[in-house]
Amino acid sequence: MDVRVGDLLEMKKPHPCGSKQFAVLRVGMDFRLRCTACGREVMVPRVKIEKSIKKIIRKDEETE
Repeated sequence: MDVRVGDLLEMKKPHPCGSKQFAVLRVGMDFRLRCTACGREVMVPRVKIEKSIKKIIRKDEETE
């Protein structure tokens, strides 16, 4: 999957706060994500994230 720093990820299951959107802060073997609603940051393995992504929202697509 082509996930880049700055993308927004919409997940299949919500964060405990209720939001399904996360901002990508770091990519590699692990992803560092920030919940867009509560601001909590989590580190999650790439394999787990790739299975749970519903949609990728690019920064450049929003501005056009």
